[in-house]
Amino acid sequence: MRVRVYNEHVNDWYDKEPGRKPKYRDKKPRPAGGNPRPVRQNATVEMPEGSENWVRPWVQLKYFTYNPAVFPRMLGAVSPDAVKGGLINVYDKNGELFGGGFWNPQSRTPLRMLRHGGEVLQEADLEEALRRAVAWRREDCRLDEVTNAYRVVHGDSDGLGGLIVDRYHDVLSLEVTTLGVWQRLPRWLPLLHELCGTSRHVVTVDEGIARMEGIDTTQVPPCEPVRRVRIVEHGTNYEVDFAEGHKTGFFCDQRENRLKLSRLVQGKSLLDLCCYSGGFSIMAKRFGGAESVTAVDLDEKAIAMAKRNANINAAQGPLRIDFVHADAFVYARQMVRNGKLFDVVLLDPPKFVLGRDEAKEEGLKKYNDLNMLGLQCVRRGGIFVTCSCSGLVSPAEFEKVVIKAAQRLGRRLQIMEMTGPGWDHPFLSTYPEGRYLKVIWARVLV
Repeated sequence: MRVRVYNEHVNDWYDKEPGRKPKYRDKKPRPAGGNPRPVRQNATVEMPEGSENWVRPWVQLKYFTYNPAVFPRMLGAVSPDAVKGGLINVYDKNGELFGGGFWNPQSRTPLRMLRHGGEVLQEADLEEALRRAVAWRREDCRLDEVTNAYRVVHGDSDGLGGLIVDRYHDVLSLEVTTLGVWQRLPRWLPLLHELCGTSRHVVTVDEGIARMEGIDTTQVPPCEPVRRVRIVEHGTNYEVDFAEGHKTGFFCDQRENRLKLSRLVQGKSLLDLCCYSGGFSIMAKRFGGAESVTAVDLDEKAIAMAKRNANINAAQGPLRIDFVHADAFVYARQMVRNGKLFDVVLLDPPKFVLGRDEAKEEGLKKYNDLNMLGLQCVRRGGIFVTCSCSGLVSPAEFEKVVIKAAQRLGRRLQIMEMTGPGWDHPFLSTYPEGRYLKVIWARVLV
């Protein structure tokens, strides 16, 4: 099983820094074996008054919260018939039915709220949530008209915490982060294929999350091996490599931003730092008419994927893109020393902020440093596009980092817009961390 870290909620329990012991946010000692302190639902606990009339199984909240991830310190009594991975009814501190969700006492987030309200959550409600999620993408957003690669289920935002599903042509790529979802995959997969018109699937579970959730990854739902698949996005072809790719295989969230950039680069020079598999660069060259494109990434496998994608789109002649295997910081620093300037500079780095407190400060410093270097590569009047995919960094925080970087260089930005992912990647108003992708579009005036 490949190791991939996606779940933002893990960092809500502790901040882990390289070379240092984990710093726990709730100051509780780390239990033996490295797992979080389990919820003691079988311990002798005084049952809340009136709980004999509650719908079982149930758990009571100590505090009101609408965040979908609920931690042990926020939980009160639990009925003894609550089972790992099962649905559970949630009652507030006043004894009123508050909603329902997945229950897993050994998880760092024992309760994953799936729905709020006064109705008992049923298994059929979850299948209906799957249907609504797919219908939103296919019927309302009509994404099939522009691409065959998009997000089908976006976790908590679709009322299905712990499940991410991307569609790539005839393949569904699933990322599972909760035991409740894992237990239901044998029933949900056929339904998803029926709804999406797909036939194959790839399932990924992070090894650390599997241990934390108690997921037995040896029991993977049966499917034929899928290595690569070709997709189309706004008329551009890409190859998704499930063995070497990041996340669920491809960054569908940047779809509309790739199209937007391609409309700004005609006859211009583009520097694409952290290019991954070449999405922005290929769109800019093929449809945008960019005069020159330099695409840089530290991941040698990503550069190889980007070159393959460029070749796939070379039917009308070769796409002259200069792919460079290098560290973005080092390459940009060298461009600054050489006095090399570009008309358009794009920064799309990986997630720099992986935790809170000290880890967050370290990540924000990386954003500051990369933006200072990138800004020095933009000629006066040029376009500067900078991205952050860190969910723990708010839009206001990211904007502040970019503006401060410009001020320290004595440069002034004309900010046009801040965008995010497409409508297939919504976020909950009660879970701002879900607004992870932020893209600032600006002109460099001075």
